[in-house]
Amino acid sequence: MALFGKNKYTLVRVDKKNIPEGIWSKCPDCDSPTYVKGLKDNLNVCPNCGHHFSLTAKERVDLLIDKGTFAEMDRELVSQDPLDFKGPKTYQQKLTSDQRKTGLVDAVLTGTGNLDGKKVSIAVTDSRFIMGSMGSVVGERITRAIEKATEEKIPMLIISGSGGGARMYEGIFSLMQMAKTCAALARHADAGLLHISILTDPTMAGIMASFAGVGDVIMAEPKALIGFTGPRVIEQTIRQKLPEGFQRSEFLLAHGLIDMIVDRKDMRERLSRLIDYTS
Repeated sequence: MALFGKNKYTLVRVDKKNIPEGIWSKCPDCDSPTYVKGLKDNLNVCPNCGHHFSLTAKERVDLLIDKGTFAEMDRELVSQDPLDFKGPKTYQQKLTSDQRKTGLVDAVLTGTGNLDGKKVSIAVTDSRFIMGSMGSVVGERITRAIEKATEEKIPMLIISGSGGGARMYEGIFSLMQMAKTCAALARHADAGLLHISILTDPTMAGIMASFAGVGDVIMAEPKALIGFTGPRVIEQTIRQKLPEGFQRSEFLLAHGLIDMIVDRKDMRERLSRLIDYTS
């Protein structure tokens, strides 16, 4: 029966099969749909709840570094296969696949550039490449970027988005990068220079236990998952329920592990001010 005797409302059925892929994105926090273009225009932040979607390493550089000033370093470094690792896919197959998918040589982008006219050295890990894990090339590129910062007496910015920690496919060659990167940062600190660590979702395992956790200033994006072992594994191990929001940025700020939480739209300005304060 029509409402008040008039066919005012019409039920429209949408054939989901005919909607092109890549038009809509669903927020994992609030379940609201958002146009992908609108999401990108908002720096990949949900306009409804503020959830921060991931960014690629290049998008991070474009967000922070003055246009036309970024000079990539050490792109020629390519991972080897010291263990001749075999599995459902070999290590070399994984490397080749992710190189094609991401356009990156490995899971980090490094270089120098200007941030509001101030020269910095920058390293950004990318979770699309074997979960942003650190093998020998990632460690070497970050170490060289730190050494470049020390040589030129400029700040070091490291943006971490790595859920994979040290890369198991390289065994001890991967684990030694934790010490190598931290040793380079110690020399950078001894020179009286600034290291800012920016933690994004997720920053875990050997990444968090090395260079990501030793910044002079440690900032994080909202609700980023940060820790060594994931909360599910911890609960299974200790057989206890973890506190609400455990290992999220807000919990870690309240407990003193990080210094500040910064929304993505404010990140560039906040970094610029920190560099000014400490220069």
